[in-house]
Amino acid sequence: MNVLRRSAAVLAATAVIGVAMPTMTALAADDPSPSASAVLPSGLYGSTDPKYDGVWRQSLALLAQHTVGVTPAAKAVDWLAGQQCANGAFAAFRAEPTAACDAKVTVDTNSTAAAVQALKAVGGHDSAVGKAVTWLKSQQNKDGGWGYASGSPSDTNSTGVVIGALAAAGASADRTPYDLLAKWSIPCGQDGGGGLAYQPDKTGKLAANADATAAGVLGALGKGFAATAGKAPVEGYICANSDKALTREEVARNGAAYLADAVYEKGYLVSALPGAKPQPDYGNTADAVVAMAAQGWTRSAKKPYAWLTANSAQWAKQSGPAAYAELIFAAHAMGADPRHFGGTDLVTALNATGPAPRTAAAEHTGAKKSSGTGVWWIVGTGLVAGIGIGFLFSGRRKQRQL
Repeated sequence: MNVLRRSAAVLAATAVIGVAMPTMTALAADDPSPSASAVLPSGLYGSTDPKYDGVWRQSLALLAQHTVGVTPAAKAVDWLAGQQCANGAFAAFRAEPTAACDAKVTVDTNSTAAAVQALKAVGGHDSAVGKAVTWLKSQQNKDGGWGYASGSPSDTNSTGVVIGALAAAGASADRTPYDLLAKWSIPCGQDGGGGLAYQPDKTGKLAANADATAAGVLGALGKGFAATAGKAPVEGYICANSDKALTREEVARNGAAYLADAVYEKGYLVSALPGAKPQPDYGNTADAVVAMAAQGWTRSAKKPYAWLTANSAQWAKQSGPAAYAELIFAAHAMGADPRHFGGTDLVTALNATGPAPRTAAAEHTGAKKSSGTGVWWIVGTGLVAGIGIGFLFSGRRKQRQL
């Protein structure tokens, strides 16, 4: 989960480097949706223009709330469901959701896949989820992967997020996407070994990309955004060379090795816009934590997770609901409590960016009515809900405890 790369126009529209946005695409000129309304919808999370990330940030917000035991506001769920087109797909944002989706509305796999994960989690939207899954399956390329938009070349990020959506919905692709991930996994003995490329360049060369690697690891594992920790690797924290095509498990393990190496020294990933100085990439670091933990490499993920708890509060506050959601997913994957995240209650902060969740409203009402056992029930519920709750290296790595 997936901080995700966008076109130059989208990056310019987001004021913060590393802001949680939908997975990378090469949509250079086309706007993904009509211009946003001057007045934000009351059911939408976040206060910035949703033109490029409305469905994405709403989906992550709802999924994060569900992950920590919070029941999202009905109008928030209704807003997301109402963004769906008749063919089952979702665009980044539709200012007029009652109007039919025509050729001017650019639907995409990333928004659709994110919405599937959220709507499946909150429940009660099986028909919408089914239609979205059918559309996603219709967009699978011949190579087994998915691109961002209809007819666009496959990329690792889009492929990973769609696999997660299909898994969440209990569905499977018509042909395997895992062979593509293995094909784009860089051999251990090369620069960026273990990492995955976003996609090959024009000459067919692969370059490791931390963002793509995190998405690829989750894809290879068949997991979505809200992944839980896997088992620690018996073979150790290494990149595994193989003379044969990599298995899904080897793709995930090698990707985790690449990410562990990338964050080993500083504790975070680095990102920079063209012409700008390199700076911490909070979103991709959070995604890397989720990917490593999902693979079972929680030891490797401890250092970047600790860095996030100490340094990401201001980034999340500026970036909004999707950023809070990414941090919640990181805490969840590490078995930590997002309500005690380096002095920040991520759940309360996320809830404050949109309509009050139904669970929060019920607790507030209950507290007013009674100061006795009802209060202790509320406290207990909160405690239970809180539990468990995008670099290069070469050669075979020596086994080590990170």
